[in-house]
Amino acid sequence: MGGRYPSGVTSEQTPVPEETAGPRPRRLIYAAALAALEGLALVVGGVWMLVAAFTGDSDNRQTGVTGGITVIALALLPLLAARGLLARRSWSRGPAVITQILALPVAYNLLQADSVAIPAGIVLAVVAVTALVLLVNAETTRALGIRGPGNAGGAEK
Repeated sequence: MGGRYPSGVTSEQTPVPEETAGPRPRRLIYAAALAALEGLALVVGGVWMLVAAFTGDSDNRQTGVTGGITVIALALLPLLAARGLLARRSWSRGPAVITQILALPVAYNLLQADSVAIPAGIVLAVVAVTALVLLVNAETTRALGIRGPGNAGGAEK
């Protein structure tokens, strides 16, 4: 059963905008997959931090637990964005774009490291830039029902 809107119209009765009708564009699916991949990577990293906090020395336990919980909480942003993108919710593009913008400085810092973090920085940078390109693509924008500047109102010239 669908939810009820304040006006009494059920979600089954809500007309689907023409832009969002039909199959999902591949670019939208790819953008959602990349956002989900980033979210899952954050969850894995957060769990790894928690495990390291509880199995390592007790001096850094509080810092490790706090960091692990924070990283897991941050994973919610790209995971919810990926779910919203697959459901064609226009709000989901904002969190997905923010996730990619936040990933770019992290990738830069990984690239500055003198260790095995460099390949991780390269992968993160490629994923973030690719996802940004997919998210701002006109096909993705239309599929989400997002109108461009000057097209938001109902006023016609």
